Amino acid sequence: MILLFSIFFILLLLRVPVAISLAVSSIIMLLQGNFNLDMFAHRMFSSLDSFTLMTIPGFVLAGVILAKGGITKYLIEAIRSWIAHLPGGLSVVAILACMFFASISGSSPATAAAVGAIMIPSMIKNNYSAKYSMGIVAAGGTLGILLPPSIALIMYGVIAQVSIGDLFIAGIIPGILLGLALVTVAIFFAWKNGYKSEGKSSWAERGKHSLKAIWGAFLPFIILGSIYSGVATPTEAAVISVFYALFVSVFIYKELLWKDVRPILVETINITSMIFLIIGAASLFSLYLTNEQIPQQLGQWIQDANMSKTLFFISTGILFFILGMFLDPISVIVITLPIFLPVLEVLDINSIHFAIVMTINIELAMITPPVGLNLFVVSSIARKKMGHAVQGVLPFMLVMVFVLIIIIAIPSISTWLPQFMK
Repeated sequence: MILLFSIFFILLLLRVPVAISLAVSSIIMLLQGNFNLDMFAHRMFSSLDSFTLMTIPGFVLAGVILAKGGITKYLIEAIRSWIAHLPGGLSVVAILACMFFASISGSSPATAAAVGAIMIPSMIKNNYSAKYSMGIVAAGGTLGILLPPSIALIMYGVIAQVSIGDLFIAGIIPGILLGLALVTVAIFFAWKNGYKSEGKSSWAERGKHSLKAIWGAFLPFIILGSIYSGVATPTEAAVISVFYALFVSVFIYKELLWKDVRPILVETINITSMIFLIIGAASLFSLYLTNEQIPQQLGQWIQDANMSKTLFFISTGILFFILGMFLDPISVIVITLPIFLPVLEVLDINSIHFAIVMTINIELAMITPPVGLNLFVVSSIARKKMGHAVQGVLPFMLVMVFVLIIIIAIPSISTWLPQFMK
């Protein structure tokens, strides 16, 4: 196990892509046993032969279509018309816009990029500091992998054999709680620094912007409604979201042109291919773990050591945080989850609760250097050094840690709504 991770991290340091590093290190270890290259190819392809995994390209495509079809712009205009005149209004608009787009895209960097492209220049223009503007969008963007439809939760459900619909529902209350906590901190810092608000919009303007945005805002309800009404599976809901996104972008907003089709498909293929390559490589890693019985050994060791749930959450939280500083969320999940699943049974930890805790830990890593993806996104938008983004995001990181502690201490925050919906 130590040799495998040594090879893996050496390859990462040599700038070898994560999926290739994971596959190569696993193959080297497996070749020492009774395995051959034909078995590796079969294992990788069979790991992708899943109807549920088709959910990922569906939601990725829908998110890209809506990002390029005007939905982000109209959502922000609607929210702005209602609250931009309040103290720190633009910062609240940024977070609420992140929450709305997160419930459409399922991706953290995509949320930060879509909202940040509009809100960061606007906030700086209204005399908000660049550090504060970058920090608030980077933190708000993390909600993209917590609120449904989250690609990270889809991967968790596939690996852990947990209902993706239940995971989507489980992310709603923690996502809203985290969003409200970020709003509270944003208002406090805006008041403390004397950031001015914009002029108050008229009721006619509010009505106009709200009617324009309602088409996009309706999509999360279509996704979750179709899943929990039994009309569609998560995979079918992803396809429905694609057709709905196309309809809104082409016929309602009329901002999606024929020339946009190729860039949309290219971006979708790039994102999906990266995720699927990681899944295939992770299947080899999982094969090695199973062959060596490492998860079972870890579970037995924890049982013999009489480890408490609190110590387990602290230990795994630190691990997820460190790994997330160097790896993307999908990589962290596919590498670590197969190891910890047997441990959840030993410690009697609800797998849905653990999914939410794990996701928030990874969220924190996405706004932590050296490879915090959201920090790179907002830095490139503001054209500032990443160090400025790190300074701006620090207060929001602290409140996210506080919310994480609450969610760990009160599992029902994650588990109540899925149980209620059954």
